[in-house]
Amino acid sequence: MTPIIRPTDDKAFAEELIRQNMSGYYQQLDMRWDTDLFDKQWSELDSYELIINASPVGLLCINHDQDAYYIRELQIASAWQRQGLGTAAIHFTADTAQQAGIRLLRLRVFCINPAITLYERMGFRILKTAAGMHAMERRIL
Repeated sequence: MTPIIRPTDDKAFAEELIRQNMSGYYQQLDMRWDTDLFDKQWSELDSYELIINASPVGLLCINHDQDAYYIRELQIASAWQRQGLGTAAIHFTADTAQQAGIRLLRLRVFCINPAITLYERMGFRILKTAAGMHAMERRIL
């Protein structure tokens, strides 16, 4: 399934989706949601919504420096997971980076998150693991 990926400033949708998807990990890892940190980071990211049938079903937040594009959030509503939307978002990010002349994608993911399988299938490799998080990287050819 191919979503429409378009810029968004819908912070309420983004926060709700992230909190829904990540609450289980936060509970397992004894972490607490930090609204102030979310607000600060939201203003620093390029954010996109993934649209299916005119409804937002996913979120992609990225930023970059001179070396890499960073996937800061990739969230898909639970009813739409495992349908290729995450793959489409990663391809979108790789295309955006390539157009900017940047050849690396990076992300961080909880070690207990099954999305690691998707990232590895998409060519990401684990660079290091610390504090329950994998730092992963993929070259763009």
